[in-house]
Amino acid sequence: MQKNEPKSIIPIERIECSIYIIRGQKVMLDRDLAILYGIDTRALVQAVKRNLERFPADFMFQLTRSEMVNLMSQIVISSWGGHRKPPYAFTEQGVAMLSSVLRSPQAVKVNIEIMRAFIKLRQVFASHKELAKELKEVKEFVLKNSNQTSREFRRVWQAIEKLSDKPKGQRQIGFDLD
Repeated sequence: MQKNEPKSIIPIERIECSIYIIRGQKVMLDRDLAILYGIDTRALVQAVKRNLERFPADFMFQLTRSEMVNLMSQIVISSWGGHRKPPYAFTEQGVAMLSSVLRSPQAVKVNIEIMRAFIKLRQVFASHKELAKELKEVKEFVLKNSNQTSREFRRVWQAIEKLSDKPKGQRQIGFDLD
């Protein structure tokens, strides 16, 4: 945190843990957002439904039953507290729009924190992509050269690839950096 930034009302790690990748998009679920805003999920969904014109499909969508089951298994939740309907997922733009629908001072403050979390994640993804690009360039250089140094680099590269391989048979939870 920068010196001139105000103290966060919600730890950014708490927000980051509530961001999922669903349908290839970073989203937050209605129940997590409701907790952050300090309101009932039902009240959040009701406010959204009263303002549906503000939430096109690229801002918000409802999970299918199979997506809900998959998500429950990934985050090891045995039940969703009796929820019968699949949750709504809000993209970054949908979360931003929520502040205009939920007009409380708490909603505005929470939205600022959520936007900071999305920005931080974009920066992390960008740095990982840059690192991957640089590693690829090093690998290409090493493969083009056949001297002793190149053989040493190849061994190092193979070790790096072994470490970065995903274990077979395990589901990925969280973000995919590719």
